Amino acid sequence: MSRQGSALAVENKSAERRRRQGWTWAAGVGSEGSVTTLENRPNTALIVIDVQRDVVEGAHARDAVVANIGALVEKARRQKVPVVWVQHFGNGLEKGSEGWRIVPELAPDKAEPLIEKRWGDAFEATRLESVLADLKVGRLIVAGAQTDACIRSTLHGAFARGYDVTLVGDAHTTEDQTKWGAPTVDKVIAHTNLYWKYQTAPGRTAGTVETKDVDFARS
Repeated sequence: MSRQGSALAVENKSAERRRRQGWTWAAGVGSEGSVTTLENRPNTALIVIDVQRDVVEGAHARDAVVANIGALVEKARRQKVPVVWVQHFGNGLEKGSEGWRIVPELAPDKAEPLIEKRWGDAFEATRLESVLADLKVGRLIVAGAQTDACIRSTLHGAFARGYDVTLVGDAHTTEDQTKWGAPTVDKVIAHTNLYWKYQTAPGRTAGTVETKDVDFARS
C-alpha cells in the first residue's frame, strides 16, 4: 500500500471511531455540540454548482444526476431552505450563450440567489459569502458539476471559511478526462465521495450522503 493509501486507511479508521463515539457528520452536529465555526449562522442552504448545458452535456450519468439535483431543489423549497445557484463563465462559456444557461430540466426561481463566478471556488471574487451571511447560513449541502474542478474547489473553499459542508454523493458529476491521465469518471466520483465522507477540521463537520438521505433539518 502506498503512503497516501496508508494515511487514508488510518484516517478512515479514526473517523469511524469518532462516529461510534457520537459524531453525526451528515447532520452537521458533533459530540462536542459544535455546529459550525461561524457565529449566528443556524441555517442550511442547498448550493447547486454549474449545472449548465455545456458543462454537463457529456458528463457521467448526466440525466440521473440532474434528476437527483431536481429532487433536492424541490425538497429544499418545500422545507423553506434557501437554494443558491452558481453559474460559471469563461473558459469557453460566454455569458448569455445557450451553453452557459442552466439545463432546461432545472428552473431557478427568480427569488433564489444566482452567483456568477469565474474561478473554481464559488467563493472566490463573488458575492456568495455575503449572500449566505444575509441568510444566516452556516451549513451547506452541495451538488452539481464538475466533481474534479468546481465541486472540489468549493467544498474546500467553504470548509476553510468555517462552514459545515455536506456533499450529495449521487448528485455531482464530471466528464471523462482519461486522455489527460485522469482516472475514469466513476473512480473520480467515488474517491471524492470517500475522502469527503471523512474530511475533518476543528469545530466543523463534513460528510457525504445520498439524495434520498438528505435531511435539511439539523438533528
